[in-house]
Amino acid sequence: MQTEHELSERRACNAVGLQRSVYRYEPRPNADGPIVKLLLELAWQRPEQGFGKLFRRLRRLGYGWNHKRVHRIYCALKLNKKRKGKRRLPTRCPAPLVVPEAMNECWSADFMSDALWGDRRFRTFNVVDDFNREGLAIEVDFNLPAPRIVRTLDRIAAERGYPRKLRLAQCVTRVHQARWADAEKRICCYRIE
Repeated sequence: MQTEHELSERRACNAVGLQRSVYRYEPRPNADGPIVKLLLELAWQRPEQGFGKLFRRLRRLGYGWNHKRVHRIYCALKLNKKRKGKRRLPTRCPAPLVVPEAMNECWSADFMSDALWGDRRFRTFNVVDDFNREGLAIEVDFNLPAPRIVRTLDRIAAERGYPRKLRLAQCVTRVHQARWADAEKRICCYRIE
């Protein structure tokens, strides 16, 4: 267009609607060869290392390439490692809750936690009879070790007798460690899900 109509570069670009910078643009040759070669070599030596460690090794070797450029090439070579996701919990299949037909048939026990005004945390250990929803005991303290929980359960059992079933949440290990629900008392322990 410039030679046919004898126009200047500016007027020719303006007539076509093209920016002069686009008209003069010349693509740069791809200079990623040394980075590709070095990344493949380092990744072959240590395949377990991710981008961060490879980039630090490049820096220690004396190369001053920009981390964004190296990361672009690293991803283009498909060297990036898959991130480890969260472990999936197994699917829960909780048994339906059955309403007991008599007292002392089933007790439920669980911990609760709260904080005082001065940010001091305390815990409560609650035991409930499932038949009439009666609170059998609430033990409150800053620290509730296993022997104290067993003492509480023994105190309730001395007043009311042992239950046939004991439904537990977090405290199942503490009670089993202390062997409160043993074979002689014939108490079935169920874990709440």
